[in-house]
Amino acid sequence: MDKVVATAAEAVADVRDGVSVAVGGFGLSGVPNELIRALHASGAAGLHVVSNNCGALDSGLAVLLGAGRIARVTGSYIGANKEFARQYLAGELEVELVPQGTLAERLRAGGAGVPAFYTPAGVGTQVAEGGLPQRYDGRGGVALASRAKEVREFDGTPYVLEHAIRTDFALVRAAKGDRHGNLVFRRSARNFNPLAAMAGRVTVAEVEELVEPGGIDPDAVHLPGVFVHRVVPLTREQAADKRIEKRTVRG
Repeated sequence: MDKVVATAAEAVADVRDGVSVAVGGFGLSGVPNELIRALHASGAAGLHVVSNNCGALDSGLAVLLGAGRIARVTGSYIGANKEFARQYLAGELEVELVPQGTLAERLRAGGAGVPAFYTPAGVGTQVAEGGLPQRYDGRGGVALASRAKEVREFDGTPYVLEHAIRTDFALVRAAKGDRHGNLVFRRSARNFNPLAAMAGRVTVAEVEELVEPGGIDPDAVHLPGVFVHRVVPLTREQAADKRIEKRTVRG
């Protein structure tokens, strides 16, 4: 039952080239930076990543992206990540863009054992009808486009069929965790981390605070340990290393 692993390097040592990895985080919030750094150091390449975005400010998944270690991204948001946009438009990276709520539910469904579901999101657009560029040819043309999806009516309303996501591994970050893998997330870090964790066949969690079993009120658990296979406790310095994407000031 004790799932604690001493180092991030040990926790991701079996992540091989070409595997699929769900990664938690929302912008810069709740990103498993130490696990990503360890994965970068391991040399794993050709990764198929599922994440809301692909890093920002040269942190998070941007570390792997910049090193050319990612072959495919399933995500919702390119945003201000210029290297992400460059690789996509240059034909160096395959990208499946998914509505954000649909991505969240595809991950949750994968963890819940639901193979597919119907949603109104994307009906009447290229999300359902196909034709979204997934890979460019580097000359402005489309080398690979998305296929049309099944659309079905329920009570007169059309819905598109979306398939669940399961990945070989999942990397997440939690504010608190115990040795059994029960996790607690803080605020925006709860947006995608629990869902990514559910989707992974092997889930690794880095935790800012490690407590003994019983140290978390059962009613406070956001993700039960049944979904978590390895727990990596962060040092105080690692836990405090949190960047701010956009600073705002009040006059």
